[in-house]
Amino acid sequence: MRWDDLRTSENIEDRRGEGGGWGGGGGTGIGLGGGGLGIGAVIVLSLAGWALGIDPRILIGGAEMVTQRAPTHQTRNGPTGTPNDQTGQFVSRILGETEDVWSELLPAQANRDYTAPRLVLFSRATQSGCGTAQSAMGPFYCPLDQKVYLDTSFFQDMQRRFGGGGDFAYAYVIAHEIGHHVENLIGILPKVQQAQRRAGDKAEANSLSVRVELMADCLAGVWAAKMNQRHSNIDESDVRNAVNAASAIGDDRLQKQSQGYAVPDSFTHGSSEQRVRWLMTGLKSGDLRSCNTFQTQRL
Repeated sequence: MRWDDLRTSENIEDRRGEGGGWGGGGGTGIGLGGGGLGIGAVIVLSLAGWALGIDPRILIGGAEMVTQRAPTHQTRNGPTGTPNDQTGQFVSRILGETEDVWSELLPAQANRDYTAPRLVLFSRATQSGCGTAQSAMGPFYCPLDQKVYLDTSFFQDMQRRFGGGGDFAYAYVIAHEIGHHVENLIGILPKVQQAQRRAGDKAEANSLSVRVELMADCLAGVWAAKMNQRHSNIDESDVRNAVNAASAIGDDRLQKQSQGYAVPDSFTHGSSEQRVRWLMTGLKSGDLRSCNTFQTQRL
């Protein structure tokens, strides 16, 4: 993937080097129906922590924080602007391209203006509007502060643990998170939060989460298609890398790696086949209207 000629974004908060989270990481975590670890039990961490994108329980926890009590932690902004290091430059240019693409596509395809989110670079831990962000959680989008949180060591983890490296695969990670921001702007995330609170059981709530994640995969593909139209900067090998990454982080594969078998009712991000299929749907269509993963689900 060629990315040197993409526009840089100034919407980056660089909190790297803050020593694992300011204030000793003592901010409010995200409770899951009874406390404990902010992101849930260890088995949930093992599955969601290495998966791309937003853990739906962050959404639920964030909604509970809004509807039940005000957050007790405070957040602060890091230095903003374009970082000078190579990794920071890469993230900045991918983010800039998401801004350019969605500023054009969202009004044209959804009749909505695009408001760019900030992307927070951090090391090990920092505070988010949804509680404490930790590297083990993987990249995620917080709808409460409309920021994407990314510890770029995740890119090395993709190579080491999943064999899913490559610049376009890393760009897919970022684009997936921006996909959640697009979902938020068009009203999908609030509706899903409400539907999850009405869900009859955890399996139904998980099914909604899967649809959110697969839609973000598809939106990442839409972004990539438009970017390639503008710059002709990805080829078949780049697409293979992204497909490998999407396949590697399917819930079925992650569960089999961690416990030897898969439990479909517990999926929160989708199977390997689903993630690849929806990424390719967006990449082939270039149209966000092809990304309706809720066609058979009433919100």
